[in-house]
Amino acid sequence: MRLSALPAFEDNYIWALVSEDGRAIVVDPGQAAPVFAASAAQGWTPTALLLTHHHDDHIGGVPELLARWPGLPVHAPDDPRIPHATHRVADGDRLTLLGETFEVLAVPGHTRSHVAYVGSGRLFCGDTLFSLGCGRMFEGTPAQMLGSLSRLAALPGQTEVCCGHEYTLGNAAFALHVDPANAALQRRQQEAQAMRDAARPTLPTTLSTERATNPFLRTGQPEIRQAVAGHTGQMPADEIEVFAGLRRWKDGFRA
Repeated sequence: MRLSALPAFEDNYIWALVSEDGRAIVVDPGQAAPVFAASAAQGWTPTALLLTHHHDDHIGGVPELLARWPGLPVHAPDDPRIPHATHRVADGDRLTLLGETFEVLAVPGHTRSHVAYVGSGRLFCGDTLFSLGCGRMFEGTPAQMLGSLSRLAALPGQTEVCCGHEYTLGNAAFALHVDPANAALQRRQQEAQAMRDAARPTLPTTLSTERATNPFLRTGQPEIRQAVAGHTGQMPADEIEVFAGLRRWKDGFRA
C-alpha cells in the first residue's frame, strides 16, 4: 500500500494509505481541501477515516468529507468531542481495512482519549509521539504519557512512525541541547535539515531511529537522567520524574 503525507495548515500532516485499486484510508483529516486535491490528482477515493483524538486540526475536515462521500466509515475513540464517528474504537480493537489489520492502542497523555493505530507496518500516532519529541500533556499525567510512549517504543523497530506534525527540526534543537554527544541524533538532524531544504517531509521515520535519537524514548538512559538533573538541580527519583522534568524543560525551551 502506498503512503502519502498530505500537508495541512502550517505543519500538520494528513496521512493517506492507498491500495492498488484506488481505495484509501485517511488518517486525521483536519482539513478537507488537501484530501480533495490528493484524491483528484492521484486518483483514489477514501474508504475509511481513522481519527486519533478530538483536536480540531485532526478532525475539522470530517464534515466536508462526509458531505462529498456520504456513508464513509469514521473510526474514532469514544469521546463526545468527536461527533461524527460511526465506529467507536477502544484499546485492543482490531480493524480490517483494505485487507490489512489495524490494532487500536490507547495512548492517553496528550488527551485522555487519544488512540493510535498500528497496521501495514505503520504507526499512526497523532500527537503522542513525534520525531525527536512527543506531544504536550493537555489532559494526561507524566506517568500516563510515559506509559503511552513506552508502549509505542516497544513496537518492532522497522515500524514507520506517521505522526501528526512536521516538528522534527524544532524537536532536534531541543534534543541536541539535552543529548549533544548522541551521534545518531546528530545524523538525524542533518538528514532532516536536508529533507526540509528539499521541501520534503521528514516523516515517516522508524521506531528504531526514534529509540536511538528521541530523548523522550530514552528516559531510562543515564545521560538523559543526568541532563535533567543538571537542568533542575535535583536528581530525578525515577523514570517518571525524568520524563516530567524533560517535558517541562521542552515546554519552556527556546532554541
